[in-house]
Amino acid sequence: MQAAWQGIDPAQVWDSHVHLVGTGDSGSGVVVNPAMQSVLNPGLYARRLFFMNAGCVHEAPGSVDRSYVERMHNLVDGMQPGVKLLLLAFERAHDDAGRPDLARSGFWVPDAYARDTARAHPRYFEWAASIHPYAGDALERLAQAKRDGARAVKWLPAAMNIDPASPRCQRFYERLAELGLPLISHAGLERAVLGPEAQHFGRPSRLRRALDAGVRVVVAHCASIEEQDFAEFAALMGEARYQKNLFADISAMTQLNRAGPALARVIEEEGWHARLLNGSDYPLPGVMPLFSVGYLASLGLIPVSATGVLKEIRSHNVLLFDFVLKRTLRSAGRRFAPRIFETRGFFEGAAQA
Repeated sequence: MQAAWQGIDPAQVWDSHVHLVGTGDSGSGVVVNPAMQSVLNPGLYARRLFFMNAGCVHEAPGSVDRSYVERMHNLVDGMQPGVKLLLLAFERAHDDAGRPDLARSGFWVPDAYARDTARAHPRYFEWAASIHPYAGDALERLAQAKRDGARAVKWLPAAMNIDPASPRCQRFYERLAELGLPLISHAGLERAVLGPEAQHFGRPSRLRRALDAGVRVVVAHCASIEEQDFAEFAALMGEARYQKNLFADISAMTQLNRAGPALARVIEEEGWHARLLNGSDYPLPGVMPLFSVGYLASLGLIPVSATGVLKEIRSHNVLLFDFVLKRTLRSAGRRFAPRIFETRGFFEGAAQA
């Protein structure tokens, strides 16, 4: 663990991809689709239990929201002083007319809840808004989020019914660029969240309109599940015109369904490192079936000698596990640069724009 922190200033470490979830039992406004709470929908029901268990709130009836936040406090306290988490609000799916579509929304985490949680615990958290560009009040909400200290806007296009390539997004992009707020957009296949499942909306190439409007775009997970999506992402990273505003986060890239050639290439492409941001995708590092340090060792990405201590760290603190694991990764003699973990400057730039 000491080696993992070498060369890194903890005060500059902001985990850029942390999900704020709950049940709404605190009056937070969080809404969970009833389908995810019924055993008649075993797949969705299991996903919800996995997330709650990973956040250590599966045995907190009536106080899930509070327990989830307190658990994040515990985890941050186990890191070095100065580390913060960027809490992501999560927008509802909307229909093509721009109206909320609750039946096809897996859950809703309002901007106000993310904002208020960050304000109540400023030593631990920053926050990102989530605003549907088709909504009639999207531009007003975007301006309000900026005034309220949002550091970014988060989308999951396939689950929210957002086509990033649509001309309907143009004014939203122009305003994002004016405000200096980056857009963190899931790219590639989406399997975790109930929604319209418009998987083609997650293609990295559909983010060109945002990039051409001057938005700083963060491609979540480097679009790393399917080869075609990752190839599109890599092609975009190679285009000179996007060198200054195309970024990506490495959240979830050590999961079983992503680790492999894509992860190895991202480690080896040192020319990309200045445009990469670390994120944990919490609470997913706590979902036991998603990670295997033994598998990463079998790929030669971590030494076999590191697997024991990584497993031990994971049993105590999944955020620390995610950090130390990524600092341990090697491919072709290369490793992730320390600057990837020092993301504070990227997001503070949004507040100063």
